[in-house]
Parts: sequence; structure tokens; C-alpha cells
Amino acid sequence: MSSGSPFLGGPDSTRRRSQRVILSLRVIVRTDDGPKPTSFEEETHTLIVNAHGALIALKAKVAKGQKLRLTNRATKAEQACRVASLGPTSEGKAQIGVEFLKPCPDFWQISFPPEDWVVPEPSSVNSDND
Repeated sequence: MSSGSPFLGGPDSTRRRSQRVILSLRVIVRTDDGPKPTSFEEETHTLIVNAHGALIALKAKVAKGQKLRLTNRATKAEQACRVASLGPTSEGKAQIGVEFLKPCPDFWQISFPPEDWVVPEPSSVNSDND
């Protein structure tokens, strides 16, 4: 088992297309198309973001592969995405991985860490102070 954190760099994150950043941003999620009885619009927040999408907390029921529209509340920018993964539920909201249909690193209005960025292990940081 690897000791690196895939959320903040490390060995497991090298399999990702872009760095993930733990960041809570307000977003609006709504159905992109589909039958009216299953359409929804929900204001929620991100848990993790990257240049290719996000992990969001969502109360609405969605299916893997379903197309959605994501609106960044701060910038009002919209991006088409699809449900890439369905995760555990906590406090009535599921962790949903969404992937942009086209990569859009500027959507979040943040600077992502460089590709080779790795958070030092706590033991190596503390050893400098001994």
C-alpha cells in the first residue's frame, strides 16, 4: 500500500491527468437534458477540484454517465460534464465525481500545483527540526 496522498500529490496521484486540490466552492448542478420528471437544479459545493472536473456533494440522485451542467457561483461560468463516479453518502448527500466534457482548468479560477509537486511526508518535515 502506498503512503502517498492522492489528494495532495504523491505516488498515487501520478496516474491522474491533473493535480487535485481540496477546495470547497459553491456550485449549481442541474440536469443537462433528459425527461422532466428526473430533472433537477441543486446548489451545493465541491470537495475536490482538478482541471478535468470535481468531486461534489449532491443530494439529487444521478446515474454514472449522466450529463449535467455545472455553474461556478463565483464567476457564473458554466461547464458541461458527466457523472464519472458515484461515492459514499454522508448527511444525505453522495460524493459524486464529475468530469468536464472538455478540460477547463480555468473554470475554478485557481492555480494548480505543478505536475511534479509532492507534499513532504510528516516524518521528513519533522526530522529537519530535531
